[in-house]
Amino acid sequence: MDGKNSTNQRKPESRKVVRTFATASFLNDMGSDIIYPIWPLFVTQVLKANMTALGFLDGVGNALVSISKAASGYFSDRLKKRKAFIWVGYLFGSLSRIGYALSSVWTHLIPFRILDRSGKIRAAPRDAYIADVSTRKNRGKNFGFLRALDHLGAVCGIIICIVFFRLLGYRILFALASIPSLISALLIFLLIKERKTRKLKLYKGLSLKDLDENFKLFLFLSALFSLGAFSYSFLLIYAKEFGFKTTFVPLLYLIFTVVASLMSFPLGRLSDKWGRKHLIFISFILWGSVLICLILGQSYATVIISFVLYGAHRGALEPVQKTFVSELAPQKFRASSLGAYQMITGLFTFPASFVAGILWESIGMLGPFYFSLALTTVASLLLVFVKS
Repeated sequence: MDGKNSTNQRKPESRKVVRTFATASFLNDMGSDIIYPIWPLFVTQVLKANMTALGFLDGVGNALVSISKAASGYFSDRLKKRKAFIWVGYLFGSLSRIGYALSSVWTHLIPFRILDRSGKIRAAPRDAYIADVSTRKNRGKNFGFLRALDHLGAVCGIIICIVFFRLLGYRILFALASIPSLISALLIFLLIKERKTRKLKLYKGLSLKDLDENFKLFLFLSALFSLGAFSYSFLLIYAKEFGFKTTFVPLLYLIFTVVASLMSFPLGRLSDKWGRKHLIFISFILWGSVLICLILGQSYATVIISFVLYGAHRGALEPVQKTFVSELAPQKFRASSLGAYQMITGLFTFPASFVAGILWESIGMLGPFYFSLALTTVASLLLVFVKS
């Protein structure tokens, strides 16, 4: 009976936590995606950077924030604290967008890009918090709901971008985009309570010996996949080079985001029934399909289809991989493991975008797609050997 009462008490807490985090995530992504559809155009057309510089900017922020993810995950477990990392992370995102609005050359963007992506210190503690208040029966659903609200916020942000871009221009839009993330920080600060945890003896911290071979294999193949998973900016610039008008490019980003939003929750829930591994494998197939469409694409329709597939890929991958990691990891190292996973995969996104920029400049815009397709194939084969 005590166990049943404990479960019943957890349900309202779980719902409140997930809804609050989802609302904050919705607002933050709305602010982010006021910027994202026009970010590569701002960097290359307004600030006159080339594709290598764009790849550097997209990569360096992800690489450095990955280190902060691991650090926040480690200290979150060590200190038994989650909340502070989360609301401060949203605050970083808000401040960075003001910096974007004030930048006059592309090199000015570097510190603000780092600050923006460093806002992801919220990721591992938030994901661990959600995992802590969830059960195996609803964990995939909860992560899927979170990602669905992420993408829904992105849809709203993109629509705001499309509607107001011509009226306000890049810089005013960037400044306005700081407001939703500031509200997110306030929501977490005011509504989320730090969970009480058992006083545990302090441990040395997560090390490789704490992880089994199965987790290490998944970590390795995920890093390999990330090495080929270049930034969305390359897809948008590809569409522009293919012949789409500048004003239509944000609509392609909207298509991708709408699909990702619609697919995240049902696919996250489906992973509760089918298993995490199957959904991750499907996400790899979808990404490979995106690359093949772009390599072989001979029409505008093919490019549009590739953005639909890209949205389905992200909808399948993002909620499920976090769920899978949280279940493969030792429970007492859950935030540390999530942070380490995000650090390693994130560190590989820096060379992914940077190398993609070099390949684009040196051998043509299809170069990054062939490279990514090869790595995706290898990662898919290795996934077969991971035990779920």
